[in-house]
Amino acid sequence: MESKNENVYTDQSTDVSLTKKDLNKMAWRSLLLQASFNYERMQAAGWLYSMAPALKKIHKKKEDLSKSMKMHLEFFNTHPFLVTFVMGIISAMEENKNDLQTIRGIKVATMGPLGGIGDALFWLTLLPISAGIGASLAVEGSIAGPIIFLLLFNIVHFSLRFGLMHYGYQTGVRSISKLKENTKKVSRAANIVGLSVIGGLVASYISLKTTLVINAGKASVALQGDVLDKIMPKLLPALYALLMYWLLKRGWSPIKLIALTVVFGVVGKYLTIL
Repeated sequence: MESKNENVYTDQSTDVSLTKKDLNKMAWRSLLLQASFNYERMQAAGWLYSMAPALKKIHKKKEDLSKSMKMHLEFFNTHPFLVTFVMGIISAMEENKNDLQTIRGIKVATMGPLGGIGDALFWLTLLPISAGIGASLAVEGSIAGPIIFLLLFNIVHFSLRFGLMHYGYQTGVRSISKLKENTKKVSRAANIVGLSVIGGLVASYISLKTTLVINAGKASVALQGDVLDKIMPKLLPALYALLMYWLLKRGWSPIKLIALTVVFGVVGKYLTIL
């Protein structure tokens, strides 16, 4: 019964509704999403700061607010320009007092794909186009070059930031009834997608290979290419991620894990096995 209470808000009333002013305030705050970026929880502190106006208005009981804020301080990382879409959906779910596990699952499931979409949309499309237009004017000696660049980029940027905040919230409100009817299915699906995203992050961001070669007579076997990659590509990164998770569960702090990783890398390179 206790474990169930930890996953459910004590006050289940849903009489509070966020206004356009609340949503706009959160969108403005999202500009500081990466102000306290760190390698332990990435954008978590900025995410909580952005969500705080909604959480404080929705949760009247101190214990519910504490429970919600603690959950929203967990690891979070997505594209800073598209984060408001996630904020809108999560705000609607908080407003309707969905259980914490479902909210957590939706957060994890949406943050990964938006990170990739945002990079392609802004850094590889909008930025080159707006910078190209501005630069062409500047080369011709026009003072309007940098102004046009900033205007073009930020009109799209702020339109999406505020538009997605309201769209995400309205989308969340409309889908709440379906979420409530299929809470277990949605929670399970969100967890599966979340784990898939984490698996993709492990394979993409953890680079761990061994250069160890085993010699047996005239034969030589490259441990990485001839053995590990044949068993499963990216096996070492997966095993190292599981080791970090196990140590984290055993009470190791993220700082200790970072230090261990640095020492492991230096020693491995010195011994020429990495």
